[in-house]
Amino acid sequence: MSKSRLVPMIVRDGWWVLVQFPLIALAYFLPVWFRDDPQTLMGQFVRFAGAGLLLVAVPMALSAFATLGRFLTPFPRPMEKARLRERGVYGFVRHPLYSSIIIAAAGWALWSLSWPGVVFAVFLGLFFDRKASYEEYWLCRKFAPYSDYQKRVKKLIPRIY
Repeated sequence: MSKSRLVPMIVRDGWWVLVQFPLIALAYFLPVWFRDDPQTLMGQFVRFAGAGLLLVAVPMALSAFATLGRFLTPFPRPMEKARLRERGVYGFVRHPLYSSIIIAAAGWALWSLSWPGVVFAVFLGLFFDRKASYEEYWLCRKFAPYSDYQKRVKKLIPRIY
């Protein structure tokens, strides 16, 4: 990437993007590198739970992608012509893409029986929680009804957080 394109990206809070993609890649590779043998009944149960999380994460992400459409951006600041989304998956959680990444990372780690992967999924959750908080600063500035939306809909985990 040329310096002339990198500077505006960083000015637009692109460092979040520069960090998130390697973290997502690491969430995939860590369980591949550090996995356990699923020969026990407990191992099979944990793998089944991981598959269940993956089955939740994928439709959630697809629904969020479809809802945002051309206004999808990896940057924390919303696009100029973006509209506030409160329906569909956004009626259950304010940041379904971040939630789906965290859930998928945890599901993949459990499926792989990778305890380092599970710990990393928690770290990934903390990263996206911070990014979501920063993003919400900009969403509140752009959309007057966003503060009411924050009161009605949880941030990353429906009905919990």
